[in-house]
Amino acid sequence: MKRRKLGSLEVSCIGLGCMSMTPIYGQPDPDEAIATIHRAVELGVDLIDTSDAYGGGKNEELVGRAIKGRRDKVVLASKFGNLQTPDGKQSVCGRPEYVIEACEKSLKRLGEDVIDLYYIHRVDTDVPVEDTVGAMVKLKQQGKIKHLGISEASAATLRRAHKAHPMAALQTEYSLWTRDAEDGLFQTCEELGVGYVAYSPLGRGFLTGTIGAVDDLSEKDRRRAHPRFQADNLTHNVSLLPTIKQLAAKENCTPAQLALAWVLSRRPFVVALPGTSHRKWIEQNAKAADVVVSPATLAALDKAFPKGAAAGARYPEPQLKRVGV
Repeated sequence: MKRRKLGSLEVSCIGLGCMSMTPIYGQPDPDEAIATIHRAVELGVDLIDTSDAYGGGKNEELVGRAIKGRRDKVVLASKFGNLQTPDGKQSVCGRPEYVIEACEKSLKRLGEDVIDLYYIHRVDTDVPVEDTVGAMVKLKQQGKIKHLGISEASAATLRRAHKAHPMAALQTEYSLWTRDAEDGLFQTCEELGVGYVAYSPLGRGFLTGTIGAVDDLSEKDRRRAHPRFQADNLTHNVSLLPTIKQLAAKENCTPAQLALAWVLSRRPFVVALPGTSHRKWIEQNAKAADVVVSPATLAALDKAFPKGAAAGARYPEPQLKRVGV
């Protein structure tokens, strides 16, 4: 597996996002999810990414079970600050005392003494980001985390956080149908020496070419609440798929592999973080690291998927308010 740098942290160029290993896109099989993490490690995919927000902490517990006995082969990443209140509403917390508490709880769930890469999952606009980072620095000094990261931050917020303490990585959504990072974030990461972790590089599964109608999603699949998977938006977005399927066939790979290879082609400091709970998909995704896309195909993808090509916002309105701040 090819390697890339997130600041001074070296990781596989393709990681494994674990969010779907606990219920969100339906009901996953925990045994298959754990087997998927084991297979990822065998394939050299060592960046294993979770969060205390996934499954109310159950995701961290599952990841902890999966990496037991394999810890030396894993770069463990987790996040804090993306909360859900008892009434189902979502909120953010970056208060220093909360950061310390959240990390302690994550370590306990993971069954580990240290987290390799610890992210601010969502930026708390009511707390100076310098204060949040300050608490993370204390955790680092205590040996509980090794590298600091931030997720869904604007370029300005990234600069402030990085000035308080070097950020190893910025994690935001990036794919053929979500290209917002090209409006300043890539440039800022390059200038500061911060790695970029692209989550949902397969458009929440859409760019695999396997979703053609809303009925292809289970009734409890959270994507049903996402604008891009609804009504006329989905009809328009499905019309984008024939091009990627044709180009993938030309490159002798799957649409998913082509979408991942495109992400990796954008900048040398970009790491792709597709999520899955199935071994067959991590095996397919890992092979994308070796796909070398021709310049003609890259140009064709840019033409077919310009900025704004996808219909619908990338998140429901309440969640949109908490990204890119």
